[in-house]
Amino acid sequence: MTERTGIFAGDDPFALSRRWLEEAEKSEPNDPDAAALATVDRNGMPNVRVVLMRGVEDNGFVFYTNYTSAKGQELEQAGSAAFVIHWKSLRRQIRVRGPVARIDPSQSDAYFNARPVQSRVGAWASRQSTPLQSRETLIAEVERLTETLGDAPPRPEHWGGYRITPLEIEFWADGEFRLHDRFRWTRADRMSGWTIDRLFP
Repeated sequence: MTERTGIFAGDDPFALSRRWLEEAEKSEPNDPDAAALATVDRNGMPNVRVVLMRGVEDNGFVFYTNYTSAKGQELEQAGSAAFVIHWKSLRRQIRVRGPVARIDPSQSDAYFNARPVQSRVGAWASRQSTPLQSRETLIAEVERLTETLGDAPPRPEHWGGYRITPLEIEFWADGEFRLHDRFRWTRADRMSGWTIDRLFP
């Protein structure tokens, strides 16, 4: 096995990811869990946007979104995705690729119910990725739904979580003169063991 020490030490890539995220929480000014999520549409055209990775589980990374949005449709169609989290303050990044699937509805319910009421109403009001006539239209819909849904809006069926189960994870750290350190973890499927390679920068 490739020798790894210091910030790269450990035999569990998910524990290592959590450790890096915890370190970033102390130094990143905003959203240390922000990730650039890449998908592809039916025509093979790539797409990328920032989402918040709200959970690093024992075998995957979880984020939440509108299932009917452009990203949701592309995730459902392709069944796989990739993302990168880059922490400027730490000069590190994590890259992930793998299959993606919806999480259990009860897990989505628990996360949704923990959000501020205004954010929960917003999930109902937004027809994410579709044309919007004006911001006033959106605000009016939020106000209407605030009265209709009350203080405990339930999770709409079109909103919930996805889990990316990596087949490849790369840990990258900045090096002097651009001689970066890169370690790539790969496996054939979620039940297989990991192979770890040090990569040229």
